[in-house]
Parts: sequence; C-alpha cells; structure tokens
Amino acid sequence: MRIDLHTHTFLSDGELLPIELARRAAVMNHEVIAFTDHASLSNLEDIINKGTRDALLAEEFGLKVLPGVEITHVPPSKIAEVSEKAKKLGAKIVVIHGETISEPVAPGTNHESIMCEFVDILAHPGFISEEDVKLAADRGTILEITSRPSHALTNGHVAKLAQKYGAEMVVNTDTHSPKDLITEERALQIAMGAGLKKAEAEQCVYDIAQKLVRKLI
Repeated sequence: MRIDLHTHTFLSDGELLPIELARRAAVMNHEVIAFTDHASLSNLEDIINKGTRDALLAEEFGLKVLPGVEITHVPPSKIAEVSEKAKKLGAKIVVIHGETISEPVAPGTNHESIMCEFVDILAHPGFISEEDVKLAADRGTILEITSRPSHALTNGHVAKLAQKYGAEMVVNTDTHSPKDLITEERALQIAMGAGLKKAEAEQCVYDIAQKLVRKLI
C-alpha cells in the first residue's frame, strides 16, 4: 500500500514504537504513512512531539511520515478547538474518530468534524447521514474506507453516499499491530468490497491519497 494515513503506535493503543511501525511499512514498500495516535487535550502535545521525532528518523528508510493525531471521543462542541490546537502544535494531519457502530461515539461528531477547517479525514464514520456526506463533498472533508474489521461493516454505506454526492474517499488501515498493514492489492480489494469499481478504487487508493499528501506536506 503506497499511502496509509491512519495508524497507531504504542503512544496510544498500538503495539509498536513509531519508528518500528515506520520500518515495517517501509519494508512493505509504503511511500507515505501517518502516525495518528488517539488524542485529546490530555496527551495532544506529547503524541505530536514524540511522533515528529520518529517521523524524522524514518526518512532514513526512504519513507515519508506525517506526524498527526486521531482525535478520539472529544465532545462534538470541542472538536474544532482541539483540532486547531493539534495543528498549532505541529500535527501535519488531523483525523477524527468518527461515529463507528462499534463504539459509543457522541452523536454530532461526524457533523462537527466535517464543519471544522482543521480536519483532514473523518475516519470510519459509520452510518453517516446523507446531509453530512453532502457537506463533506462541499467542504472537501475526506471520508475513510477502512480495512479494520470492527469498523468496516459500514464501508458500503459510506461509499454509496460518497459516490452519490461526490465526496472524496481514501482507504486506510487504522493499524494497531504489524498484521494490520496491508498491500496495495488488499487496499484495492477493500475499496471494491465497499462497492466501488476498480477505477474508482484506484482513485481512492492512489489519486485522492496522493493529492491529500501533497496538500499536507
């Protein structure tokens, strides 16, 4: 997989050091990954600072790493505040933990994330509403198609509405352990499994992801 913009290290609930995750991704021929550990006001600065240090080391492997965060279970009314702070502290990418059906995410999280100018990707947004998908298309918020089984049950719903309204999508892994990293072939299978045609899947895996990376670096 060339680009994966949603991964976790042991700075939150992942299994690997940031640099170890980067090394494993480099060996699998990834070109770009993002460290996006779970974050709120309690650990925001620590995660960004530590992730940035290993992101710099990873350049020795020929891998570009974007230090960032996945803002998780923050009250919807505070998403904009925390996202802006993350960017000011040096996060290159802000992912929001969307309203997945597998966790009790506060209602309104999807909407407030889409409305926030500092949010780059809305991860695993569950049964996102048509209104919010239309807003995502209008505002340029990217929706995630995920390979993580606990969140992937609504991939088809997300993809169907994104296609209807023209919202952009990327395929991410939400990696927590080494076995979660996937190949390009697998990423395309995930996208096609959500109902996308091969050309549409390739656009998510390659074109949209590359466009976002160019915007963020």
